[in-house]
Amino acid sequence: MKIAISGKGGVGKTLLAAHLIKLFAESNFTVLAVDADPDANLAATLGFPDADRIIPISEMKELVEERTGLGGGYFKLNPKVDDIPEKYAAKHDGIRLMRMGRVKKGGSGCYCAENTLLRSLIAHLLIARNEVVIMDMAAGIEHLNRGTASAVDQLIIVVEPGRRSIETASEIEKLSTDLGIMKISIVGNKIHNDEDISYLQSRLPQNKLLGFIHYDQAIIEAEQKGRSVLDASPLVSHDVRKIFTILTENSEIPKNNG
Repeated sequence: MKIAISGKGGVGKTLLAAHLIKLFAESNFTVLAVDADPDANLAATLGFPDADRIIPISEMKELVEERTGLGGGYFKLNPKVDDIPEKYAAKHDGIRLMRMGRVKKGGSGCYCAENTLLRSLIAHLLIARNEVVIMDMAAGIEHLNRGTASAVDQLIIVVEPGRRSIETASEIEKLSTDLGIMKISIVGNKIHNDEDISYLQSRLPQNKLLGFIHYDQAIIEAEQKGRSVLDASPLVSHDVRKIFTILTENSEIPKNNG
């Protein structure tokens, strides 16, 4: 299963991604976590030591030059990437994690080599890897293109009860559909009461609502005190486990037999 999680900034993408990654790992699945959000917080949320020292792939200058041939007057369009997860992924509690880094934009120098390596690597992760891959995306799907998007088994768009969040979700859904992502689901987060659920249900396609995650002040307090947010709220953990159960029902996902 290959899962991408997106949504407006601040809606709780990383919290959902981290909970799902932890649940898959605890259920003995082989899991690769991919932080594709430039505002990278997935490693810290998962409790990786020295999370801020994990270098994004796009910033590994020597690796980019070696794999793409940059500096020789041209670069390879199909660089070797199949060994990168084993060599460069950080490891903690049975979870491997990679930071992608930002997809560079034009106008500030040539970033073709970095983008080529990133896109080739993501294509490998989504198409060739026989494991669960969960990608924490930015407020969009900039790391995906038409060739790799179709390999995503599930795009989860996280929304909160608010107009701007829903508008962003609509834009992401349209772009994702244009790229060929077939399965798009929506998770409502930061739910305070039944009115919040009704608000989202009245503005979102019913057949795409995957579940709801309640707001719990305990998450905020855990962040403020530097404690693990994954263990802070039994309510949130219960809500995410329900989503996890739906995702894994009737899915043929490889387990780790090691």
